[in-house]
This record gives sequence, structure tokens and C-alpha cells, in this order.
Amino acid sequence: MATSRTVTATRNPPAESAEGAAPSELRVIVVLGAMVALGPLTIDMYLPALPRIAAELGVSSSVAQLTLTGTLAGLALGQLIVGPLSDSLGRRRPLMAGIVLHMLASVLCLFAPNIEVLSLARGLQGMGAAAAMVVAVAVVGDLFDDSQAATVMSRLMLILGVAPIVAPSLGAAVLLKASWHWVFAVLIVLAGALLVVAALALPETLPPVNRRPLRVRSIVSTYLSLLKDLRFVTLVLVGALGMAGLFAYIAGAAFVLQVRHGLDQQTFALVFSAGAIAFVAATQLNVVLLRRFSPQRILVWALALACVAGAVFIVLSVTRTGGIYGFLVPVWVVLSMMGFVIPNAPAVALSRHHEASGTAAALLGAAQFSVGAVIAPVVGLMGNDEIALSIVMTAGVAIALLALLAAGGADETEEH
Repeated sequence: MATSRTVTATRNPPAESAEGAAPSELRVIVVLGAMVALGPLTIDMYLPALPRIAAELGVSSSVAQLTLTGTLAGLALGQLIVGPLSDSLGRRRPLMAGIVLHMLASVLCLFAPNIEVLSLARGLQGMGAAAAMVVAVAVVGDLFDDSQAATVMSRLMLILGVAPIVAPSLGAAVLLKASWHWVFAVLIVLAGALLVVAALALPETLPPVNRRPLRVRSIVSTYLSLLKDLRFVTLVLVGALGMAGLFAYIAGAAFVLQVRHGLDQQTFALVFSAGAIAFVAATQLNVVLLRRFSPQRILVWALALACVAGAVFIVLSVTRTGGIYGFLVPVWVVLSMMGFVIPNAPAVALSRHHEASGTAAALLGAAQFSVGAVIAPVVGLMGNDEIALSIVMTAGVAIALLALLAAGGADETEEH
């Protein structure tokens, strides 16, 4: 599993690379990491501005959070569309079209005069970012199998983890000099850079012979065949519910830390980044653990520990114990456990359906972001406080653990 190995050593080498040779695994991971980072950058970069957006547009905090809901809904819907397209047209063309859509939507965000236009533009932005994310995961499914796919996903998480560390700080830096609108100007530049990198460095990994017909009946048939696989559906559910805790934190952290605990935008960005560091560290420890344990077994233990941390979090929140540290410590533990769940659940699910990696990746991503779209306003309606976050985060990981155990937990082998 050494990263010095080339992609030619894997199952489906990208023979259509413009350079005429397969790229190194490290190069693929870096490019794919940049692609999956577009979604988190789009989500997280404007988080420090949420209280200001609510104040300037004259809406409540829960209404302002609808802009986050719009983004997550766009990410979910976009993946359901792009997944089958990428299985039919190849990976590159849907990717390029999605990035261009993201850039155009960012322009609309930049000039949005009210919350309605901003929410709509954020939804379109999410759909554009979805193309980059689903194609990246599909490429992993094209090239890697089982535990190796989980290892590659963990490496992607290392690159992906830079996004939530950098994004709030970058957004806060913009807010020091300009209005929140200009956060989206920076996103235009970042998406443009990604477009250039993907065009020059990402080969086509799905040969024409392996592409599926672009017909409605064929697409529906593929989705139905995936949904009939109970183990696959369970893993999708586990990944989605596991992500619920992450999205709850994203939706409510700005209000808890800035409004209740009085952190300024820059301090909030640093504290938010610490959670991302805990997540990234866990993804890299996951690579080490995969040498001794199956992805399924790691999933069970990570979710169990997240449930314990969540229970402690609820007690500390209800009793108002520990101040800001009573909030941050259990949150960081749950986030670190997600660093084991997020790489492993998709990797095991994708290993069951190499014949439709794009569509399978679309279902995985759509489920995750659909849950996020629901969770964001729920946290706001429950009060945007520690109690709301603790309940939502704990409920997500607890249900995920029960679903995984009900489907066989760590006992089933990875053979389909």
C-alpha cells in the first residue's frame, strides 16, 4: 500500500491519459484531494460571516442557516445527477462542467441582494462542487479495491482536512477587510485554479468500453440495483448518519462559540480548525490501523467510542459543566471518530459495486449531504446551543452504530 506504487499496479489503469502514461498514485491523490476540498471550502469558508449575514439581511440565525441548507441540498442533488453522467460520459467532462457552474454561482452569491437569492445561489454552488466530489470518489472506485481504497480515502482525508482548517481563517481574513460578499470572490479564484489543475493533471479513468448507456431506464435500473443491496444501503446509511454529527457542528459552531462564548471571528477560526486537526489526525491513524484490522471492525469501534463521547457531551451540556472546554473536548472526540468512519464506510460500500462507481459514489454523497441539509436547520430550531448540538451529534452516531450492528457489524467479509 505504499504511495510510491503507480496506478498501473491497480485494477483499472487510466489508459487514456493525455500524457500516454499512468500517473503516480501520489499525483492522483493530490489532484483528487484538491477536488474533494472544493465542497468543504464552499461550506466552511463563510461560516464566520453567518452572524453578520443574519444581521445585515435582517433575518434570524435559523433563516441564515438556510443558506447552508441550500449548499448541502445542492451537493446532494448534484451528486445524484453527476454520478450517472460520469458513468456514461467519463469522469472529466461532468467534472469540468460542474466547476464552471460553481464559479457562475459564486458570482451570483457575490452580488446577492437578499437571503432568497443567496440561498438559491448557494444551492447552485453546491451542485457545482458536487461534481468535483463525486468524480473524485468515483476515480477511487475505478482504480482501487477494498482496504487499499480505504487507505487512499484516508490519504484524501489528509488533504481534505486542510480545507476546514484553512477555510474559516481565510473567510475571517476577508471579513477583516471587506464585506461577507467578497468571501465568494475568493471562491471564484479557488474554483478557477481547480479547473486548471483538473484539466491538466487528471486523466480519464473510465475507458469507453466500461461506460454505461446514458438512458433514463438504465440510470434508474442502476440506482435500483444498488438500493437492493442491503449491505450497501446500510453502509450508505452509516456514512450519512456519521456525517450528521459533523454537519451539526458546522451549522451551530459559529453561534455557540461566537455568540454564547464570545469568541471573535479570528479566534473562532482557530478553534474550529482544531476540530479539523483532530479529524485529520484520525484519518491518518486509520491508515495504520488498516494494516491490522478490517475497515468494518474499525467502523464499529469508532462509532461506539463516538457514542460514549456523545453521552458525556449531553451530560456536560445539560448541566452547564466545564464552560467552553466542556463543549470543545467531547466535540473534538466525536470529530476524531468521524475520521475513522468517513474513509471506511464509503470504501467498503464502493468495493461492492465497481461496475457503477460513479452512481454508487453519487448515492453515498447524496445521502451524506441530504442528512446535512436536514440537520442544519434542525440545530437552529433547537436553539443553536450546546444542548442542541450534543443531542443531534449523539443521535447521529448512535443510530449509525445500531444500523451497522443490525447488518452484521464487523463480521461480514468484504467479498460481494
